[in-house]
Amino acid sequence: MKIRLYNNLNRSLQDFAPLNPDCVTMYLCGPTVYNYVHIGNARGPVVFDVLAKLLRRNFPKLVFARNITDVDDKINAAAAEQNVPITTITDKFTAIYREDMAKLGITPPDVEPHATDHIPHIIAMIEKLIASKHAYAAEGHVLFSVASYADYGKLSRRPMDEMIAGARVDVAPYKRDAGDFVLWKPSTPELPGWDSPWGRGRPGWHIECSAMAEAHLGETIDIHAGGNDLLFPHHENEVAQSTCAHGNKVFARFWIHNGMLDFGGTKMSKSLGNVSVLHSLLENHPPEALRYALLTAHYRQPLDWTDGLIEQSVKTLDRLYGTLRDLAEIQATPKTPNAIEAVLCDDLNTPIALSELARIAGEARKAESVEDKARLKSELIGAGELLGLLQQDPAAWFARGADNSDDDRIQALVDERNTAKKEKNFARSDAIRDQLAAEGILLEDTAQGVRWRRA
Repeated sequence: MKIRLYNNLNRSLQDFAPLNPDCVTMYLCGPTVYNYVHIGNARGPVVFDVLAKLLRRNFPKLVFARNITDVDDKINAAAAEQNVPITTITDKFTAIYREDMAKLGITPPDVEPHATDHIPHIIAMIEKLIASKHAYAAEGHVLFSVASYADYGKLSRRPMDEMIAGARVDVAPYKRDAGDFVLWKPSTPELPGWDSPWGRGRPGWHIECSAMAEAHLGETIDIHAGGNDLLFPHHENEVAQSTCAHGNKVFARFWIHNGMLDFGGTKMSKSLGNVSVLHSLLENHPPEALRYALLTAHYRQPLDWTDGLIEQSVKTLDRLYGTLRDLAEIQATPKTPNAIEAVLCDDLNTPIALSELARIAGEARKAESVEDKARLKSELIGAGELLGLLQQDPAAWFARGADNSDDDRIQALVDERNTAKKEKNFARSDAIRDQLAAEGILLEDTAQGVRWRRA
């Protein structure tokens, strides 16, 4: 099925075809591992996990890289504040990030390059840029000369004066132009550093991604993804340095950006103090509900993040898993409906895909024949598979965070209540209902009888 994606390079929907028909290459900007990430940082990984699943269904091979930035001034500051080695910070938060992504049902990338493992690649790329007059060394620094690249600003569609104003440009006497950005900077003895032709130092942020993408995916990649907050300056600078280092070859053929999360119409950011830490949310809510919530708006649009959105996502998954639970005796083989794949192939339209998921579940609940139930159960599981949903046992979903050893006691009470109702012992029936409600156990009447679940 043909995939259409919105390419920010030319601001239009385009049919996607890889440069090499046998292998798609995709790069996603990963975390800077100095602290816990916030829920907004999870939107891209979740959305582009769906894209990766879609690409794997439609092409022979995908090589998907998501990097780890483990050398950065924020990391240095965190290590200095805690008086620990840099690696104490980076190792801890890299491990937490991987665990949190796994909880969200995100398949690990094929390649997870670390910036510190690619210092030779970074130095080699900088040397190419100096040799081709696109970069220059000054006072232990190496800077990219923005004036040397005529197409600078093409990706973000910003004029030069606006880019300089919006980039919080450091004023420095060693810069030729205010917009020139750092490729390499000197390190003092207490900071991490590596030997280079320009002295002991460390790379700038932008060059890291360019070098890692080249090392693992080649000089031209099919898809570069990330949040739209990275469009400028990070992605603009990646384009400039990679294009110039590779003799004007196209760096990324498709640029795909996800929108930000809002709290009451305000963009989520650490500086505004409206950050919901992903690690904490995962401890307090079903991870699958968070994933579902992140898919409820089209990926290019803002997503208003509220407690109500999470609660509604939990309720929706209750209904979907309840449908699968009611079909437990029906044999089914996962099959992705064409309607689901079609809307995802249309620029990852996850809201429509989720509505299709609800429609299939609704039909499954009404189905009477075994054949129809088997077909719809197959479609429900297959559609969920492509979205990264509905892949756990319904019993596990409804028992989330609970002490399962208590299940037999609860079921015995439910059975006793059913018997009491049949015997018209309504006082006992009501007492059991109230007891279960006080324990956070909800009762649901279904065609198969009374079901229970934890609130």
